Amino acid sequence: MHHRLFKAMVHILFVYVDTMNYINTSTGDRNMKDGLFKYSFLMLIGGFSYYYIEIVFRGYSHISMIICGGICFVLSGMINQVLGQEISLVSQMVISAIMITAVEFLTGVIVNIIMDLNVWDYSDVPYNVLGQICLPYSLIWFFLSLICIFLDDLIRYKVFDEEKVRYKIL
Repeated sequence: MHHRLFKAMVHILFVYVDTMNYINTSTGDRNMKDGLFKYSFLMLIGGFSYYYIEIVFRGYSHISMIICGGICFVLSGMINQVLGQEISLVSQMVISAIMITAVEFLTGVIVNIIMDLNVWDYSDVPYNVLGQICLPYSLIWFFLSLICIFLDDLIRYKVFDEEKVRYKIL
């Protein structure tokens, strides 16, 4: 099943790229379309990456994690875009972990509490809030956000010809 989903994801990405290339060569606001393509592309990369990471470590995932993971990936990558390259890498990781935890909480409230899908439950984990977020996972997000930040910057540099980021550690 996961093999078919992966093939479908690759197909969707190729169709999406072809569609956006067609739109970008037609008339219209090129900047808006370029931005839409870039952030959609980044969201798909982040979302499917998170989905497959969950499958590797948990043995399963849920479609909502593609959306949640994509949003988290884009938000983590936007930190140095919004705040500039003067912000330290550690500060980016702290902000990223807080944003990821907030998105996870919102997703958990919608998916687990309101929709009652029971995708995850941290009730047995120390320092949890409503079983949707917990301190140990927030700490994990802190370290994993480094990968998100580097990968986002690499994609922006290699795929979208953006400026190469110079990192300041502290």
